[in-house]
Amino acid sequence: MKKLSLTLGILLFAFASTFAQKISPDQSEVKWTGYKVTGQHNGTVAVKGGELKVKKGVVKEGTIVIDLTSLTSLDLQGEWQQKLDGHLKSADFFDVEKHPTATFTLKEVAVDGDVHKLKGDLTIKGVTQEVAFDSKLKSEGKKHTLEGKLKIDRTKFGLKYGSDSFFDNLGDKAIADEFDIDFKVQTI
Repeated sequence: MKKLSLTLGILLFAFASTFAQKISPDQSEVKWTGYKVTGQHNGTVAVKGGELKVKKGVVKEGTIVIDLTSLTSLDLQGEWQQKLDGHLKSADFFDVEKHPTATFTLKEVAVDGDVHKLKGDLTIKGVTQEVAFDSKLKSEGKKHTLEGKLKIDRTKFGLKYGSDSFFDNLGDKAIADEFDIDFKVQTI
């Protein structure tokens, strides 16, 4: 009977250790930087939720949901900040009224030392594109923190406003096609 109990206990522990853990919106953060000919803008956007499944120190599955309605610039204040934030949330860019969230769904992981090379599907404005980037996983007890950086080509998601890849004679009004994301997500 002890042998059966021990076997069931080991199986239950192994099964329970592979459950996906919810991502904490309060302990997660996403920072963005967008570039233009005359400089750059930066800001934050909130993590709405998601899940990570970690087994033996390796991310196995994951989904991260970003709340685009929270998109905020940090390099401007007052009226200028309101104008930029409103424009980024408009149909020219993220169209948050119709598409309030963006989602990343993990498809593949390769581990190289302490680097997790992640590949997955990113959906923005209803358009899904595959993205790949490096990240690092830190674990403390049952909590896991995944951190990384990636470049996103906004035009692949239909965000073409101000892109000199699509419009001529923009001069110093041109906005770079790629923007940077620096993220940290933590499980509960």
